[in-house]
Amino acid sequence: MTSTTTSSIPTLDELNVMTHADFAAALGEVFEYAPWVAEAAAQQRPFASLDALHQAMLAAVHGSPREQTLHFLCGHPELSASAVRSGTLTVDSQQEQQSAGLGDLAQEQGERLAELNQAYRTRHGFPFIACVRHYTRAGLFAELASRTERGTEQEFAEALRQIGFISRLRLAQRVSAGSLQAA
Repeated sequence: MTSTTTSSIPTLDELNVMTHADFAAALGEVFEYAPWVAEAAAQQRPFASLDALHQAMLAAVHGSPREQTLHFLCGHPELSASAVRSGTLTVDSQQEQQSAGLGDLAQEQGERLAELNQAYRTRHGFPFIACVRHYTRAGLFAELASRTERGTEQEFAEALRQIGFISRLRLAQRVSAGSLQAA
């Protein structure tokens, strides 16, 4: 997200009364290339808490048909030094991957990351997904190597779990802690 001032970040109370379109626009990028998640959550308003909003968004993902969920997973970018350097990622993914130092990888490390990504995708049929803010750069490499060896069903579930972590952090950046309701 580009430099957003606190005053332009909606409160939960404001989200609860926005039009469906405004709600979807405000939260449509929380889940990578999946504005349908915010659109589905908009139907569940009002939300008593940010956690309730997040749970409604996750329920939309978990309640979708398997093929739609697989397509959703495949829409996530791979961890990539070249993508960070070229700026081809979404703003959120760019910031997240840069925070893990992926844009600073030496050429050999970038090539190794690409090899690990390819092995993972070949085995599981979708990209490796991790909440990079929860890992060091070395930890990401180790996690990618380790998770490549797991079963695909376990990884499918783990990818969704990691998306839960990612989306919760993104949601916290997009919704102000302030409230319009009088205490």
